[in-house]
Amino acid sequence: MWKPDKQDGTRSDMEDSGSSLTSTQAETREDVSAFIGKGVDFKGTITYTGTVRIDGSLDGEINTEGVLLVGEEAVIKAKVTAGTLICKGKITGDIHIKEKLKLRAPAVINGGVKTPMLSIEEGVLFNGTLEMTTGVRDTQREPALRAVSQLEPPTVKRVTG
Repeated sequence: MWKPDKQDGTRSDMEDSGSSLTSTQAETREDVSAFIGKGVDFKGTITYTGTVRIDGSLDGEINTEGVLLVGEEAVIKAKVTAGTLICKGKITGDIHIKEKLKLRAPAVINGGVKTPMLSIEEGVLFNGTLEMTTGVRDTQREPALRAVSQLEPPTVKRVTG
């Protein structure tokens, strides 16, 4: 099931699975801690730290401060709470994300979503509600814009002659 790591640190099993989540691993800079494979049906609550990838079926609840990778053939019916979620599969249920949510085609989301950062690729089906929350952001805020009437008028010099 697992294939050896390549020299660049990526696992070849990610590429061979057909769900192209290899770039996700590079983005999260972590190895996958656990894997629920295609054909596996899981019922219950999963609580973990680190990164977990799901390609099978899960019915229940997922709780983590870490990363959840949902493969193309995954079917999840659960309340999901995660630090980061990158999804190409189907999720039915409420999703609460603390850092960022990336939905990649052909993902299907049915339920309420709460996240500070959202990325949706063309081809994703999203049926539900969305609440953008304030979260931990490393980006600096731009200075506030002032109304035109508050700006000082430019100095104009008349030249005659």
